[in-house]
Amino acid sequence: MSDARQAHRPDEPPEVGVARTSFMNVPGSPVETRRQLLVKVAWMTLWMLYLAYPAGDLLSGGHSTIGTVLGWCCLAAFMGAYVLLVIFRSQAGMRPRACLAIVTTMVGLAIAASVVLGDAFLTLFIYASVCVAIITPARYGLRTLVAMAALTAAVGVGIGADVDNVSTFALSAFLSGVAMTGLQRLVATMKELREARAAVAHLAASEERLRMARDLHDLLGHSLSLITLKSELAGRFMDAGKDEAARAQVAEIEQVARQSLIDVREAVTGFRRPTLPVELAAARTALAAAQVRLEAAPELVDAWPALSDEERGALAWALREAVTNVVRHGEDATVCTVTADESWEAGGEHYAVLEVADNGRGPGKSQPGNGLSGLEERLALVGGRLETGPGEHGRGFRLRASVPLRTVSAPASEHSPATKPR
Repeated sequence: MSDARQAHRPDEPPEVGVARTSFMNVPGSPVETRRQLLVKVAWMTLWMLYLAYPAGDLLSGGHSTIGTVLGWCCLAAFMGAYVLLVIFRSQAGMRPRACLAIVTTMVGLAIAASVVLGDAFLTLFIYASVCVAIITPARYGLRTLVAMAALTAAVGVGIGADVDNVSTFALSAFLSGVAMTGLQRLVATMKELREARAAVAHLAASEERLRMARDLHDLLGHSLSLITLKSELAGRFMDAGKDEAARAQVAEIEQVARQSLIDVREAVTGFRRPTLPVELAAARTALAAAQVRLEAAPELVDAWPALSDEERGALAWALREAVTNVVRHGEDATVCTVTADESWEAGGEHYAVLEVADNGRGPGKSQPGNGLSGLEERLALVGGRLETGPGEHGRGFRLRASVPLRTVSAPASEHSPATKPR
């Protein structure tokens, strides 16, 4: 996989992790591996179970030997064309002419089979209508589906089928095509949303780079200009024999350079420090790629405004590490829940608590990795702590990170004695 987040577990070889993640595919996106294509074709082939109606008609013995053989050949060719269309549609470079030829062949097979073998093969028009909806542009979709329903009805009436059967197959062909058109619109919308999310992330990163460039320019521009000026003064004083004044300028140059270094380090530290809103957006993207739904309250973005940058950054690191563990090790996980809370300790300490849990299989007997150890050290630096373990009912994995809320005072006890007037 091209995504670095889809890494393997420490206790398994890399090829096993790749094999596990190769089954994942986001709806509407081209397949990336043969396994994904195989899984997609297998899922689409399940819908061919509705061909049991014409297959049962062939097994009933109501046709001649030649008719039965032709019927089975027609079904096999129809199913092969259907699978081939799925394969072509799943590839990045779709071939419109090839898809049109396949769908035309399917419609022709449906007409020929219905005329030769009877109304049981009118079922093929339902599949043909769905495939027509797949390749038809949206602006022509409804008219094309009406034409397919009319064609189904015309063929049914032409072969003398029952009126109820004709109306049922024609309506089913139309509604199935409409449903596929709606699904196509939904897939296109999902694709646009993914692209928009990627564009927003790219713009956010570009904006942060611009901010960083402005900060460095403001910090270093003034300092370097001052260093240049004082260096010229020191040179003039040395030429004039004023050694003490030159030494004073050199000392000031050293002081300015040291302060500039401190300012640059602070700016870079602020740039590297993660934030909860950014990590929450990144978590949503990473979990969506792993087909895991993120459940997080909207107020989580603005939680704990009184926290300092160091403590807020530690919670952001905790969220990043927890989501990374879900993506890498959360086998069978479908939901990841992020909650924010506050707790009071017995000694009166007030803590901000971030909890991340999934509903996967859990950590099993594996030992904590370097990521959790490093996270525990980060939290310890700000007076926080890390708790990990199974989720509710022993399922999944739960990570609970706590940092002190030093700026909030403890509430007064309800049972404290009232102040007596003097």
